[in-house]
Amino acid sequence: MSPQALLARVLQRNRGRLLAALIARTGDFQRAEDALQDAAAAALVHWGRAGLPASPTGWLLRAALRKAIDGYRRDATLARHRATLAVLAAEEAADPDPQTIPDDRLRLIFTCCHPALEEKTRVALTLRSLCGLTTPQVAAVFLDAEPTMGQRLSRARAKIAAARIPFAIPGPEDLPARLNSVLTVVYLIFTAGYAQGPQAGLDLCAEAILLARLLLNLAPDQPEVEGCLALLLLTQARAGARVSPEGVTLPPAAQDRRLWDRAMLEEGTALLDRAIARRSPGPFQIKAAIAALHAGDTPDWPQIAALYGRLLDHEPTAIIRLNHAVAIAEAGRPDVSLQILDAIAAELIDYQPFHAARAEVLSRTGQTGLARGAYAQAIARAASPADRAFLQARLDALDATR
Repeated sequence: MSPQALLARVLQRNRGRLLAALIARTGDFQRAEDALQDAAAAALVHWGRAGLPASPTGWLLRAALRKAIDGYRRDATLARHRATLAVLAAEEAADPDPQTIPDDRLRLIFTCCHPALEEKTRVALTLRSLCGLTTPQVAAVFLDAEPTMGQRLSRARAKIAAARIPFAIPGPEDLPARLNSVLTVVYLIFTAGYAQGPQAGLDLCAEAILLARLLLNLAPDQPEVEGCLALLLLTQARAGARVSPEGVTLPPAAQDRRLWDRAMLEEGTALLDRAIARRSPGPFQIKAAIAALHAGDTPDWPQIAALYGRLLDHEPTAIIRLNHAVAIAEAGRPDVSLQILDAIAAELIDYQPFHAARAEVLSRTGQTGLARGAYAQAIARAASPADRAFLQARLDALDATR
């Protein structure tokens, strides 16, 4: 394996863990990111000259610690950093092994989700810092322009430094109030991976499930944590059947259920039942209940539509209204669905699933000309060949009815 390929693989798998470890030791987001970037550049030179290390993750952490030390020594305010410098020097001298690198990712999430930052910034910063999403990828999650998101991330790092936000998990008295933002981050990590599909590199769905499990260990009596993990498991259980052998995306009703992961379904259902029994409903429990209904023998669309109506009380967003409209159409009321879609069109004009949903609803109301145009818009914005193949098949079926 070439040094470039090995470095790419290590960073894809461990960037978040490495960065979290560096932030824990430096207390500085920007300094940690700079040190890791410098260490990666040094790795390409050193590994090409001296050969690949036995422990590339440990090598990167040690090199990054050394780069951070060099940065502090060049700092004009060195005296202010002497305590941190001593800690870094001791860590660097210990020759860290990847098996013994502490997992500081939960601490990183809670730092990114501190109340001093607005909610959107909390989510965006965690996606960028913990999971290694690029700024354009983070911007796409929020339907934002890349420069706007870049400015938001820069301001967030500066605010954390200026406010000296602690790199720590909150105490029991503050934990419940902080959990919703953290769970939102975990869910968005999962949805980013779900949209990305089975590609080489970091499996964001697996990362999100791991983080949800860590949160459940931290807060085992919180129904929304149980609901979040249930949602991820119930959704991921169908991953193996999402795409047909011909490479076409399949909705749950058309999937080969023999390919579903029964262990995940059973665990997710048990977690959801446990959460509901606590009688403290929240948005993640509602989403998990919707996912469970999709896993039934026949989706109960009226019940799914009703649950989306409840979810709107918690999250009155255009995306939830879109999902509500789809469920209403599936429940047999496409005219009502179309009214909802028309009301949110301006907000979701660049969102591919909106055009796909609108095309389907228009076809059901007999407006085939408009439906063709909506399918064309959806196909042009499709994120994967499998999605494009599914939408093209729907368009072809619509044309065949002329």
